[in-house]
Amino acid sequence: MRILWHCDLKRLRLLAALGLGIVAAYAHAGEVLLANVWNSQLDPGVYWVSEKLDGVRAVWDGKQLHTRNGNLIQAPDWFVVDFPKRNMDGELWMGRGRFEEVAGAIHQEKPDEARWRQMQYRIFELPDMPGDFSARVAEMHRMTQEAQVPWLTPVLQFRVANAKELREIFNKVVDGGGEGLMLHRADAVYMTGRSDALLKLKPFDDAEAKVTAHFSGKGRNSGRLGALEVLTDDGMRFRIGSGLSDAQRVNPPPVGSIITYRHTGLTHKGLPRFPRYLRVRLPE
Repeated sequence: MRILWHCDLKRLRLLAALGLGIVAAYAHAGEVLLANVWNSQLDPGVYWVSEKLDGVRAVWDGKQLHTRNGNLIQAPDWFVVDFPKRNMDGELWMGRGRFEEVAGAIHQEKPDEARWRQMQYRIFELPDMPGDFSARVAEMHRMTQEAQVPWLTPVLQFRVANAKELREIFNKVVDGGGEGLMLHRADAVYMTGRSDALLKLKPFDDAEAKVTAHFSGKGRNSGRLGALEVLTDDGMRFRIGSGLSDAQRVNPPPVGSIITYRHTGLTHKGLPRFPRYLRVRLPE
């Protein structure tokens, strides 16, 4: 874990001289705040809570949008021209269940105007602002109201009194098609890397693995994909046969690609329980 303003001062001065924002330089190296998993023993009352959006994370460096790994996002000029000239971290989002549409739009060299007209940039962090997260929440509201850009809004942040209220809101979000909740400590200064300052609460665990083989199906899947064989970073090899559409069984994720899958915990052997294909990981 690295606190942003504890990094090398000479490097920051050099970046400033080159016209680069602090967050832009770190975001280009993959240095953004990443979430850990919610622990039910914690007190939710010390966190700001928001819905976990099913979009594509995007960093605004004051001039351009980038993925979290620094790749340029070709947004239309009209989409960003009135954005505040300061660093922001957020999510490009079209609504619940529309991740594929968002991903398709941002990975086109020439922006698709019709798709971008449906896009929103929901911000959840101001990396260059000192102070705690509560102060940053207030500033996100202030500056987006001042900007008056309809598709630029802060992610809705709210507080809960206890674990019962948190669970009720979580169930309502998931039942409505949402992915889950994010919890950000109200007293947290901005930092990068994976941190308990930011936690996610989801009905399933997500993980990634590399496709190593295709296995033919039987019955209704005869003549097309039945299951993917995958390999995790820690050497676990298993098959995923659920969650694949008919189109994906005809044209499956290629061997060597990285996929995201969902599961409901681990077996006693350490393998994912009930793994289900979710999507191919897109380049960042």
